Amino acid sequence: MLHLNELTYRLGERLLIDKATAALPAGAHVGLVGRNGAGKTTLFRLVCGELAPESGAISLPRRARIGRVEQEAPGGDQTLIDFVLDADAERRALIDEAEHADDPLRIAEIQTRLVDIDAHAAPARAARILAGLGFDDRAQGRPLNEFSGGWRMRVALAAVLFSAPDLLLLDEPTNYLDLEGTLWLADYLKTCPATTLVISHDRDLLDDVVDHILFLDRGKLSLWSGGYSSFERQRRETQTLQAKALKKQEERRKHLQSFVDRFRASATKATQAQSRLKMLARMEPIAAAVDESVAPFRWPPVARKLSPPIVSMEKVSVGYDGRAVLSKLSLSLADDDRVGLLGANGNGKSTFAKLVAGRLAPIDGRLVRANKLEVGFFAQHQVDELDLGSTPYRAVAERMPAASEAKVRARAAQLGFPGERADTGIASLSGGEKARLLMGLAAFDGPQLLILDEPTNHLDIDSRGELIEAINAYEGACVIVSHDRRLLEACVDRLWLVADGTVKAFDGDVADYSRVVLSQRAPDGARREPPPRAASAREPARPRRDLAPLRREIVAIEEKMRRFENLIRRVDEALAAAGAGGDAAKIADLAGKRGELERALTAAEEMWLELSAQIEAAG
Repeated sequence: MLHLNELTYRLGERLLIDKATAALPAGAHVGLVGRNGAGKTTLFRLVCGELAPESGAISLPRRARIGRVEQEAPGGDQTLIDFVLDADAERRALIDEAEHADDPLRIAEIQTRLVDIDAHAAPARAARILAGLGFDDRAQGRPLNEFSGGWRMRVALAAVLFSAPDLLLLDEPTNYLDLEGTLWLADYLKTCPATTLVISHDRDLLDDVVDHILFLDRGKLSLWSGGYSSFERQRRETQTLQAKALKKQEERRKHLQSFVDRFRASATKATQAQSRLKMLARMEPIAAAVDESVAPFRWPPVARKLSPPIVSMEKVSVGYDGRAVLSKLSLSLADDDRVGLLGANGNGKSTFAKLVAGRLAPIDGRLVRANKLEVGFFAQHQVDELDLGSTPYRAVAERMPAASEAKVRARAAQLGFPGERADTGIASLSGGEKARLLMGLAAFDGPQLLILDEPTNHLDIDSRGELIEAINAYEGACVIVSHDRRLLEACVDRLWLVADGTVKAFDGDVADYSRVVLSQRAPDGARREPPPRAASAREPARPRRDLAPLRREIVAIEEKMRRFENLIRRVDEALAAAGAGGDAAKIADLAGKRGELERALTAAEEMWLELSAQIEAAG
């Protein structure tokens, strides 16, 4: 379907894509992955023809239609449903022509073609897609300009899905979606007939939807079968084999070189020495497989412990301008709580987060905060509100007015901006770096409560893994709003559902909630209220609730195992370098560290096997 042949593209002096070659089969669902800044979005723009490659070619079937969500949110007075319907250009053109055609034969041709493309069912199909992305019947009839940019980007996504292209390109499609929209999109894409290429850092989406992974690394492309977890496993195995082959080649090279050095001057062995020199010259070097390390999220410990509950509310109402958005709130937060907020966008999750953070006062009811409670608050919109003329160093210095430059730079390095990176203009930082800076500033003084509203939107997969580590290691309470199922499963102990104008504890885990959301989709795509659950119907869900902590622990252990494996690889590289330099003391020190890491990895693997066995036994 899509062939990339020896594709090369430079961005300024940087070689972004270097003679990259790949072939995507027709109908394949492919996840395009790579580190932030690797060139994934640039590759999309090359495929769409927005950019011209320096060399190489991109080939698609003749008349293939490409669907892609534009960078700019749509606007205007057009209603949502009409905007989506107009995305099918052929249908719109045929309907317009049918209104003015006089030739009976041409009218017959138009009507036949409209039947062939199922044009009369198009409004219902467009409504289903819009409903799946969170727009009810009333919203579908409203003009675009009444919605915020994020909601209008959802409409743009709906239009692309409705247009049924031959090649569907999606760049981080879940960034503007809530968990409900993300679940619906994954369910929709599973049966989408188009060849699909999706850029995403959501592991669950990639595992659920794609059957291939296209990996962009150091300008090269490689195509792997399976979802992301399969790709990660295959790549680790390939790296292990590559490392063994490299070690074997180095040993062979040393042996040959030793023979040459020893017998080059010998009259009887000179010919053999020359032969081995030729063998060395012909030996194809094996590149070492080296992953770029990801800086961890380092947050300070909680400055001062508080007695629980740190926040409690009784029959609280909250809203704007005297009008309640949420009411009948009777909840409490302990000092070490991990709470995930569920609920569709627009139900009041951000309003509730502001109430807990103290940014909104209650309209009614009783709300009590612990004395000297400090709250760190991160929201995705803050990334766009940073002072682009500032630097990470200056942002940290503002929080440490009496500190020396050395201390400020040390703290900036702790947030992930060491050395010269601290002086980089914020305008030049990637979205992930800006999010890292803002989260570090939110947790800067060790608050007892940390509120994270969509913290993963700008983070790549490895950075999300480090964020999970940081949240689990954080000593205070944490409230998380996220569409990243893996983050919720790995970090939260309790789920609260924001719906029907209130917030209540959700009886189940993230997997239960996913099933509830998908089961409530009516045939016409409208949302339905969940049926009341009788006491007897609650019992089957109890084993799943009991297993939820085990599942979260397994995810956390998997992240630790990955981290130990990366550390062992880096120690092995350091050992090789120390061995070449003959530094015996350093070799002994590194060997000791490697032994400690091996023991830690073995212990983690044993714990993983034990927990997996418990889940299987609970079956």
